[in-house]
Amino acid sequence: MPVDIVHMHDYLSDMKDDFDLCLVLNTRMAARAVTRRADQKLRAFGVTAAQFNILGALSAHPGRSITETANALAMDRTTLSRNLALLERKGLVTSAPAGRGNGRLGTLTDEGRKTFDAIVPEWRRSQAELREALTDPDFLTVIAGLRQLSGLS
Repeated sequence: MPVDIVHMHDYLSDMKDDFDLCLVLNTRMAARAVTRRADQKLRAFGVTAAQFNILGALSAHPGRSITETANALAMDRTTLSRNLALLERKGLVTSAPAGRGNGRLGTLTDEGRKTFDAIVPEWRRSQAELREALTDPDFLTVIAGLRQLSGLS
């Protein structure tokens, strides 16, 4: 439900203490809500939001190592490896040793490509719904703020 700036001020002044304005808490709550929503929409395709992001990363950047993919997705290697194993069991990805070293590469299978391509229209609809839900601040402002925070160390 959109909140205009006057009502936002009233909302913020009703907060009990500074902890209600905690950026960490509010960001985590928002991330969980958005992830839950995406997981519900993707359930019919047999993947989670995290797995869809992995399929997207493998689609856009074939040949990246697991470490490179994990870094690009801001995901730890263990979580990525666990999800890749699940996707491999579903026949959506294959993994192979990297050309050198002990790294591994993930690749979409034909079925993985079909699944990813089938999900994209639903993902686009869902993104449009989320954009409509953000009016103050608008979607691009939120994305810019999140990207700025993502760059912090």
